[in-house]
Amino acid sequence: MTTARRARGDAEEAAARALLERAGLRVLATNVQCRHGEIDLVLRDGEVIVFCEVRYRAADGHGGAAASVDARKQARIVAAARWFLAIQPRHANDPCRFDVVAIDGDAAPRWIKDAFRLAD
Repeated sequence: MTTARRARGDAEEAAARALLERAGLRVLATNVQCRHGEIDLVLRDGEVIVFCEVRYRAADGHGGAAASVDARKQARIVAAARWFLAIQPRHANDPCRFDVVAIDGDAAPRWIKDAFRLAD
């Protein structure tokens, strides 16, 4: 990944974080990495633990940023969330939600609450 591309991604992630914090969510962790993948933001929304994927696409071709969080990506996020809960036992019994902040081009970030559900 180029330096400019990484910088843009970091800026968009910061914008998403600011949006969520303004809405009252509290950040617990950022860029949580494990062998299953990465969780961009882990937040608390009241009693709910929120695992949030931030997706930026320069253009909205192929469905845009939101559509890029496909079933394969969702499965990786869920696996990483399970890992996070396993190493953070104080959160293990808290209700969880999976959100997406989608950013297409220069448009404002779009927060999709409960974007997908945990498949048993």
